[in-house]
Amino acid sequence: MINLTIIGGVKMIEAIEDSRTEFKVKLVDDLEETVIAFLNKDGGNIYIGVDDNGDVVGLKNNLDLFQRKIKDIIISSIEPSVLGLFDLEVLTKEDKKYLKITIAKGYETPYHIKGMGMTPDSCFIRVGSSNEKMDEHLINKMFRERTKNSLKNIISPKQDLTFTDLKIYYSEKGFEVGDNFERQLGFFTRDGKYNYVAYLLADNNRVSIKVAKYVGDDVDEIEEYYEFGDCSLVKATYRVLEKFRTENKVYAKITYPERIEQQMYDYNAVREVIVNAIVHNDWSNEYPPKFEFFSDRLEISSFGGIQSEFTEEEFLEGYSAPKNPELMRVFHDLELVEHLGTGIRRILKKYDKSIYHFFPHFIRVSIKYNQNEFDYENSNKRTEKFSYSDIALTKVQEGIIGLIEDRPSITQDEMSNLLGVTSRTIRNHIKFLVENNYIKRVGADKNGKWFVINKKN
Repeated sequence: MINLTIIGGVKMIEAIEDSRTEFKVKLVDDLEETVIAFLNKDGGNIYIGVDDNGDVVGLKNNLDLFQRKIKDIIISSIEPSVLGLFDLEVLTKEDKKYLKITIAKGYETPYHIKGMGMTPDSCFIRVGSSNEKMDEHLINKMFRERTKNSLKNIISPKQDLTFTDLKIYYSEKGFEVGDNFERQLGFFTRDGKYNYVAYLLADNNRVSIKVAKYVGDDVDEIEEYYEFGDCSLVKATYRVLEKFRTENKVYAKITYPERIEQQMYDYNAVREVIVNAIVHNDWSNEYPPKFEFFSDRLEISSFGGIQSEFTEEEFLEGYSAPKNPELMRVFHDLELVEHLGTGIRRILKKYDKSIYHFFPHFIRVSIKYNQNEFDYENSNKRTEKFSYSDIALTKVQEGIIGLIEDRPSITQDEMSNLLGVTSRTIRNHIKFLVENNYIKRVGADKNGKWFVINKKN
């Protein structure tokens, strides 16, 4: 346990200890019990450096070391694996630093203290503002429900799976990819067969994500149709993201001497919607999410609906309960998702709650295009994160720059696959971008990274 220095009190936020909130002045021995109790109920937040009255007393420590200590405690003390189900965040209130631990609702309940088995002495649940021991009846009930629809327990329709792309993605993020890579990511059923998580993330599955573009504001006439599949779900996600990036047209309004530009939609917010739709989709029914462009809007549909224990309002407030914790972990490792529950809040900073439409078996997000008084400028000019004034870039060149921004360590072969052009074409465009000071390469071919260097300030 780390000894903490407590510094003078200041009122925190409008909050009290309840079924989803707990305050701790310092790190204590029962941290695992509280985390388990939240995992086994509805999730919640633990604040360290805050007293029982909600006053921030603060922490004065090496907070990086402190976070690593807490992360190690949670990971090493709890079963099943909780990777991807919690996040740590340092917050500040009037120069007082405190730590927020966000715990998602777990979907492999009952969670318990490692090494003690699923017993009343190791399984806890949140009741009001306290942690209570679970009885054997509740433990057995939770375990039966756990095994019903979990991707971890569904056998893959193929067993000859490979994970070359996934290993590359992990290596690029600095992870060691050893002999236990597949087992660490939970790719096996209890009897040692590849599960559906492994199938979705394998190089050679038959999962296909479809993107449709229609002529009008309904589905009567299709203009374009794309399939991103037969590959790792991670690679398919990158391809969908790139498609939405390149479809994001620019609208311009000329008011001499100024030129005002506006994108068709906010790409960063839409990116969150896309990733959420993929990670939280109910893959157990083998229905992929739907991505559709209409003349006046885009629509993204994810199957499965809201979990029964959450209301629509709670969902929109950002309470995170991943349906597919194994997928969540992988996407979190690869930085495709960030802190739990923050995606919804980032989306709603740009769009109103009315973009969400809830149905019994799916959730649909419908976003109107930002046309207004602006006219569409038929150019390849990129303005989402930067724009170029000297040379008009092609869509492939824009795509290369966008991929580099998302993944600086991306290879030319991966660019070729994601953009659907030959390796020779990629090399020629990269040569152009380097020579005209749009991008640069730092480091060796194997371990180096790309950087975007020509941005309009």
